[in-house]
Amino acid sequence: MKPFIAMFGSVLGLVAGMAWAGPSFVDRAASLANPPVYEGDWEHFVGGGVAILDCNGDRLPDLFVAGGTAPARLLQNTSQTAGLVTFSDADITPITGVTGAYPLDMDGDGQQDLAVLRVGPDLFLKGDGTCHFRDVTADWGLETGDHWTTAFTATWEQGQSWPTLALGHYVDRANLDGPFQACDDNLLLRPNPTGGYGTREALSPGYCALSMLFSDWTRNGVPDLRISNDRHYYVRGGYEEMWRLNPLAPYADEEWPRFSLWGMGIASRDITGDGLPEVMMTSMGDQLLQINLGKGQLANAPYGIGTYAQIPYSGDDGRPSTGWHAEFGDIDNDGRDDLFIAKGNVDQMPSNAIADPNNLLMQGADGTFTEAGGTSGIGTVHRSRGAGLADLNGDGLLDIVVVNRRAALEIWQNTTQDTGNWLAIALDLPSGNRNAIGSWVELRHGDRTSAQEVTVGGGHVSGRAGPLHFGLGGATAAEVRVIWPGGTASDWHVVPVNQTITLSPDGTALQIR
Repeated sequence: MKPFIAMFGSVLGLVAGMAWAGPSFVDRAASLANPPVYEGDWEHFVGGGVAILDCNGDRLPDLFVAGGTAPARLLQNTSQTAGLVTFSDADITPITGVTGAYPLDMDGDGQQDLAVLRVGPDLFLKGDGTCHFRDVTADWGLETGDHWTTAFTATWEQGQSWPTLALGHYVDRANLDGPFQACDDNLLLRPNPTGGYGTREALSPGYCALSMLFSDWTRNGVPDLRISNDRHYYVRGGYEEMWRLNPLAPYADEEWPRFSLWGMGIASRDITGDGLPEVMMTSMGDQLLQINLGKGQLANAPYGIGTYAQIPYSGDDGRPSTGWHAEFGDIDNDGRDDLFIAKGNVDQMPSNAIADPNNLLMQGADGTFTEAGGTSGIGTVHRSRGAGLADLNGDGLLDIVVVNRRAALEIWQNTTQDTGNWLAIALDLPSGNRNAIGSWVELRHGDRTSAQEVTVGGGHVSGRAGPLHFGLGGATAAEVRVIWPGGTASDWHVVPVNQTITLSPDGTALQIR
């Protein structure tokens, strides 16, 4: 087991905790006359996501918010740089039945498109750079059938200009014997050589997927597909899954031991500093963090690390929590990634807590996590679902967006004081995989090296496209390198801090702008 998880209760961590006021947030959703609400009954008990993307090129993230039985909403960012976070409604063709969405530049034109997941046929919308979208589902050969889609991820395979897509389905809507033991198969879509899609491959059997993520979790240059599944409806015989792409096949039992949980969301980030990504899986009950030991081995984090968050931290409801979206990010820019978890009862499930506040777990100098959801202001007890972390006003602090079922959207502006330095890094390739999905960005600052992978997927029906955010603590300079798709590594380059930069390859050098 890695050294950082044995350092609980260090004097440094205690002193820092005593001196530090902690994170703080203010909800800015009141800037909207009518904040979005994720509506619906049975087929919208799960879902309720948000896509975070810059749809007009102003470097401020906009929001596409799922509505369930209500129309999805597109909220355009009207914030002033480093000022109040504000949004206004933008025009979009009404779409109902939306469970969530993920942004990605599918056709390599430099504009973010949207994969829109639905109860019913999924939609793929092409962005034009002015926050307008048109339906290209049929044009690009992406008709996916009438399913209940609750998970999505994408990657670019070697030599391809268009992404390979995976869509995860929940209960089979056509199975009259359901819902229990009636999980639908999942779907893999591979692009045609000339563009668009035609090849469809079933990922079978399905176990009611609620999150998917393509990730090079072994750092061998090849992404695998991880699927987290809801045990509530597969009941027995199912498990969490790991698939290889070429040839398409699940990992053998001896390569990746099977285990089962009430899987809801996936988050991935190297939090130990060794370059290997850990994985966080939300669930009904324990929220499971697995430490990446290398060579394809993962180990459950010890209980004392503080990430299991199995019951509410406020109130007297001792029943298990229900975790949904999880996401790592450095909230206070101290150079250590923190963890946000959106929580909420499915509906009125008596076995689980009803008043179930969202978690904000702050990582200390000793590698353990301390709850700050209540003291920071974000610990509301709505039925939260999807969410996202992004710098909404360009001030270098990560804000939080939370979608709630039958309650208003929350937009939490980060107002934390005395934070550290930061750097935000975007990648740009000249064609095809423009945002360099599958790359690794490594940053050296002080005596630390931080690594982040550029991915599409994970979370709970929620995704973000935009710069990678690094907290730097007191470091006043940093060195960066990129391992591009295909494995070419750039040289290390010194970059100034407290800014957003874009990196492009120039041989082994980097173009920085």
